[in-house]
Order: sequence, then C-alpha cells, then structure tokens
Amino acid sequence: MRLFFALWPDADAAARLADIAAKLTVHAPGRRVHPKNHHVTLAFLGEVPDPQLAMVQQAAGSVQAHRFTMEFDLLEYWAQSQVVVAAARKCSPELLGLAAQLHAATGPAPRPLRAHVTLARKMTQAPVLQAMSAIGWEAVSFSLVRSDTGGAESAYTVLDTWQLLDET
Repeated sequence: MRLFFALWPDADAAARLADIAAKLTVHAPGRRVHPKNHHVTLAFLGEVPDPQLAMVQQAAGSVQAHRFTMEFDLLEYWAQSQVVVAAARKCSPELLGLAAQLHAATGPAPRPLRAHVTLARKMTQAPVLQAMSAIGWEAVSFSLVRSDTGGAESAYTVLDTWQLLDET
C-alpha cells in the first residue's frame, strides 16, 4: 500500500480552493485535481506492506498535537513538478510540529515541509496566475491515506483519522 498522512480542508477552505482551481486556465495534457483530492501532505510513507499497517496506525495514535490554523495565500507554478499549487508563505509551528511527530513516530526521513495544496497537474507550461485572497483553514484532525495511482486520477482512501487536541 502507498501511504501518506494528510490534512483535509474544512468546508469553507475546500469550497474556496475548488473555486480557485476552477478558474485556472489548463491546457492539455494538464488537468485540474478533483476537489475531493485537495489536501496537505504531512508525511509521505511510500509503499508499506499490509502487515505493517497496524503498527503505523498505532504510532500515529501516539501523536499529541493541538488544533491550528493555516493560511494559504499564494498561487505558484512549480516547473519541476509541473503543478500549480495554493501555497502557504509561512508554516505555523503547530503544523511543523505535527509533521515532525509523524515522521518521528513512523520513521520516514523528513523532507522540508512547504504547506501546499495541488490544484492542477501535468502543467507543461507556466500558466498566468492571478493573485489570490488568503484562505484560512482550521486543522482539527489528520488522516492516514492510501493512494492508488493506477487510473487517470489518483484515488485516495482514508484509512484512519485522529482528532487534534483542543487548546487547554
């Protein structure tokens, strides 16, 4: 199984991201990412054998992090990846802490986290990008997700979800 940990947008952030994606000019072979797949990847685990799933879930259950708010305030074209993303200029300490805990609990070597949501893929040319109004997103839980990449669009299946702690 190809697994990763992710944050899913709240309803307002999801609607606003979908609206921004719908307004992108996309030429073949480019394609918009379906709004149901908009997420922030916290930690990518890669291929995990089925018998190790329970250990990954147990490790994730030990993570203790508080709810936090993110702000996506910039549209960018990433030429190397051929994607258009909504990015956060700043990563909150809570977001970085959650990602670090997940990496420590599950073992993948951490990569620097640049919070972003992929809106379009296979963009072989840089599109004209408009300025975007900031989108606030309250993170209240994180999920373990299986990615199946066999079709035209990745299919994501949430395997488990953990609630983030309320502020005390």
